[in-house]
Amino acid sequence: MTRLPQLERQIARLQRRTEFLNEISRKYWNARRIIFVAGVLLALSFCGVSGTRAGWITGGLLAAVFGVVTIFHNRVRDSLNRTSILIDIKQVQIARIRLVWDRLPPTEQSPLAVANHPFASDLDIVGERSLHRLIDSAVTKEGSERLMSWLLAVRPDVSVIQHRQALVRELKDLSVFRDRLQLLSAVARQSTVGPRSRASHWNSHILIDWIERITPHASLLKVVLFLSALSALNIACIVLTALNVTPWIWPLTFLLYMGAMYLYQHRIASAWNELQQLEKALTHFKVVFRYLESRSYKNTPRLGEICAPFRDQEKQPSVEIRRLGTLAAALGVRTNPLLWLLVHVVVPWDFIFTHRLNLLRTELAHLLPRWLDAWYELEALNALANFAYLNPEYTFPTISSEQNHFAARNLGHPLLNHETKVCNNAKLGQGQRIVILTGSNMAGKSTFLRTIGVNLCLTYAGTTVNADELETSLFRPFTCIKVSDSVQDGLSYFYAEVKRLQALLAAAKADDSMPVLFLIDEIFRGTNSRERLIGSRSYIRSLSQSNAIGLVATHDLELIKLADEIDGVVNFHFREEVSHGRMVFDYRLRPGPCPTTNALTIMRLEGLPVDA
Repeated sequence: MTRLPQLERQIARLQRRTEFLNEISRKYWNARRIIFVAGVLLALSFCGVSGTRAGWITGGLLAAVFGVVTIFHNRVRDSLNRTSILIDIKQVQIARIRLVWDRLPPTEQSPLAVANHPFASDLDIVGERSLHRLIDSAVTKEGSERLMSWLLAVRPDVSVIQHRQALVRELKDLSVFRDRLQLLSAVARQSTVGPRSRASHWNSHILIDWIERITPHASLLKVVLFLSALSALNIACIVLTALNVTPWIWPLTFLLYMGAMYLYQHRIASAWNELQQLEKALTHFKVVFRYLESRSYKNTPRLGEICAPFRDQEKQPSVEIRRLGTLAAALGVRTNPLLWLLVHVVVPWDFIFTHRLNLLRTELAHLLPRWLDAWYELEALNALANFAYLNPEYTFPTISSEQNHFAARNLGHPLLNHETKVCNNAKLGQGQRIVILTGSNMAGKSTFLRTIGVNLCLTYAGTTVNADELETSLFRPFTCIKVSDSVQDGLSYFYAEVKRLQALLAAAKADDSMPVLFLIDEIFRGTNSRERLIGSRSYIRSLSQSNAIGLVATHDLELIKLADEIDGVVNFHFREEVSHGRMVFDYRLRPGPCPTTNALTIMRLEGLPVDA
């Protein structure tokens, strides 16, 4: 919560800047109106007094002054727009701290969040009020999806985690860099899709789509050389005829040259439209690319490695965009038919520059994926770093070399409000492989399961976790918490649960060196108590013989006896108290089985009939 005063001060400072810029903008608006009206009146006056020439000169001078004022006014308006975006970024950061979901950018359904994912839905990694939506600050759709893929990783890699942690540590304190990159990305998105677009993310893959969509043409080099030779021959014939060295044969060579150009015209018919599309797309990206290529990475070597594609002096985006601008200006000659004809009488202008465009397009086909990949990586890393920055009380977890080890101190759920959140210690290991978690309704069992799972996802993604300390080995997380029936597939709740538990057990018994960490809530709740008990005991016993550790939350107090029957099974519980006719929960995890139940008490407090 220590970030809130800092962010509020930044917003207040930006709002004061907005007021200052608005005042300047109003002055520029007034100046433009005065110059326009004065220009018209003075031009007409001089026309009547000193003649038309004096009127035109006066009007031209005042038009130039009007243009200069307009340029400065547009700069002020651009600054206002960027300040407004930056205020919005800061306000969203406060919303992320306070969990004001209505203020966060909307989320999008992604194909990554498939229904049969081992834990995506159960742990609220995706969805309206999800971990991904809380963390996601990416402007591009691809950056957002990359972040999601990290949070949904089913097989973590220790080298990837440690490398990503190092990058997040570097970026965590670079708040100016992170805000600047997000600001420029938002400006680029705004210029592409418009400020009022309802799309939550910008699909910036348009450049690669453009490259892939264009059918590669055969090289124009031979055509250019052939037409250039005809052009040279034609010019030579004209000069020699003018010097009376040769007879009048140049009309024949000229017709041959023009006919050849007409014959090959289909090879360059779409060049102008293709160039316009590419230049327009790159123009929106260049503000982000220019910032990444101009920044120094001397003190951030790992960040510099990611941004290496922008630092190649000969292949920088700004260099390629300038080359593209040169080609656009050259091919733009065709917008003036007379000039186009005069130029082509001398040289095969369009063919030469279309050939150069094809070469540049081939070069960009190799460069653009590297630039965009680095940008998407930065956006996903910035989101993780921003999460760590906004929650300074969170810590970086440690990856343990010990097998089947999970230990956390003061572990909390990042999707719960800071003021009301209760944190608990958690431990799983060789002597405590399966925890039977009992407790009354609403005591906190399900939340505790999700707390472990969510922080495990944060660990494997490479950012901080909601704990004072967390050490874990690598696991394949698998959950069975929010099972639902399916009308479309004709599945009952119980059958859907059975299929989910069967998939979990299959993963636990698979020939895999990486163990499963399972989280099961209310096992076999979809059947009667007798069969539920028989099935639960058999299932937990089978899990104890597999390559897995985890927790099973249940209301069945009979399951606590498994601690006496199976090595590695232990009991923990949550409890409650009834005070002044109300249920009171402290959400504290305690060892041993739960000594209380509250179902009848809840029914009685709500006025339902309960036999003594």
